[in-house]
Amino acid sequence: MLRVMGENSVRRALSLVLGRITTAYETHGQDVLGQQPRLVAVSKTKPVELIKEAYVAGQRHFGENYVQELEKKSTDPDLQSSCPDIRWHFIGHLQRSNVNKLLKSPNLSVVETIDSERLATAVNNAWQKLQKIDPLKVFLQVNTSGEENKHGCNPEEASSLAVHIRDKCPQLQLLGVMTIGIYNYDTSLGPNPDFLSLVQSREHILEELKLDKNHFEMSMGMSNDFEHAIQLGSTNVRVGSTIFGTREYKPKVENESNLTETDSKVDSLTDSLQSAPLLAV
Repeated sequence: MLRVMGENSVRRALSLVLGRITTAYETHGQDVLGQQPRLVAVSKTKPVELIKEAYVAGQRHFGENYVQELEKKSTDPDLQSSCPDIRWHFIGHLQRSNVNKLLKSPNLSVVETIDSERLATAVNNAWQKLQKIDPLKVFLQVNTSGEENKHGCNPEEASSLAVHIRDKCPQLQLLGVMTIGIYNYDTSLGPNPDFLSLVQSREHILEELKLDKNHFEMSMGMSNDFEHAIQLGSTNVRVGSTIFGTREYKPKVENESNLTETDSKVDSLTDSLQSAPLLAV
């Protein structure tokens, strides 16, 4: 059974999270951040009604993990009319076979999970085909924890991937780097090493691409550690259950397996079926 928060609870929870972000920023983050971090309210598996309540309370950035769910919500007539300025962040693993479907989602603002040159090229080509005026904003995802069940490039590959996006993907605007990191890290042991790894990856990219650190972001930190992430320089935090409540069971995913083997087979089949660089739906 789904346990969700009601209207007043969502507004109250959102207000509390924003207050905690402000406190973390003013207490620890002002020296390392140019502006207060952005909150992405993670609305995956949550009903349209709760998204509308958060929107009415002032929230604009929402994160979704699954392409089919984002496609459905972004084209929902009620959401489109009630939340015209909503900005969707895709924060889940993206298979190249789903790129075209994702990029057609109305109000798609950021793709936070570019983790390979092939994926970056596919997204770049698909965005170009849509003839958009502005480049698509993206984050480069880094697997800082080294866990096999998490996606992202290796920290050692981050700089070369950033160079590829700059030189080969003119339809993409690289906002910064993103990581998930290990869950429930005990901060009494010291700073989260996964977050420190992302900080280091960011520094290497800044040096390699000669970028201004004030214009290159870090997306890290979720419900249980976003304040700690802000202390270490996060400019973009992704908070879901603290705002919308939790689920009591794992939802079925719409045919988007997170198994690396499955992803690899799908992508290999896609490559073999087409010679053009732009992926077909």
